[in-house]
Amino acid sequence: MAEPGTLPPGFEELEVLAVGTVLLVEALSGLSLNGLTIFSFCKTPELWTPSHLLVLSLAVADSGISLNALIAAVSSLLRRWPYGSDGCQAHGFQGFATALASICGSAAIAWGRYHHYCTRSQLAWNTAVLLVLFVWLSSVFWAALPLLGWGHYDYEPLGTCCTLDYSRGDRNFISFLITMAFFNFLMPLFITLTSYSLMEQKLAKSGRLQVPALIAKTVPTVNAVNYALGSEVIRRGIWQCLLPQRSVRGRAQ
Repeated sequence: MAEPGTLPPGFEELEVLAVGTVLLVEALSGLSLNGLTIFSFCKTPELWTPSHLLVLSLAVADSGISLNALIAAVSSLLRRWPYGSDGCQAHGFQGFATALASICGSAAIAWGRYHHYCTRSQLAWNTAVLLVLFVWLSSVFWAALPLLGWGHYDYEPLGTCCTLDYSRGDRNFISFLITMAFFNFLMPLFITLTSYSLMEQKLAKSGRLQVPALIAKTVPTVNAVNYALGSEVIRRGIWQCLLPQRSVRGRAQ
């Protein structure tokens, strides 16, 4: 890790500033879009449905990723990590937990859409709540394992944020990485691809083909646009929140 006021070894001034600027833009855009989604859900009863609960959970997870990126952006612009080793462990845990929740939450939304379009039945509240609880409890469980000794959090090469230490090649970390990747990357990917593939076949027969976004599921801004702003119901709820006086006048008329 670089000393205060010095550049990290192997990096130039422009590179550090570029990383910090990119992280700052991504963090602010992700917080803004996902925060707007959360705000509209809280203020618009029309959005209080089981399927939108899954979108809300994803927005919370992506807001956590953006917050993690904001801390990394500030540290990059400061050219040092100012929060100590305990702060590094907390930063790594928070970022990893919300990233896993975002990945698994995207898979849950994919399954929910498959259930809606292919079975023609609404998602039940108890099912949606159980899915959200499973996503978050599973994510926290896997993110906590490096704190307990299976896996390890450490500084990234820039020295201004923390994540899993992928440079380790010992048996402990390799076993954690393989197991974690199977349950938190391969399985969600399989669920997502299978759900959208079956839904595509179903909708293609009815002439309502959809092409879902299967790339960059963990990018907060992409998720906000794809799952939240891409929904007409949520867009309408956002406008109602942003223009409350107009809505009141409309109801009065």
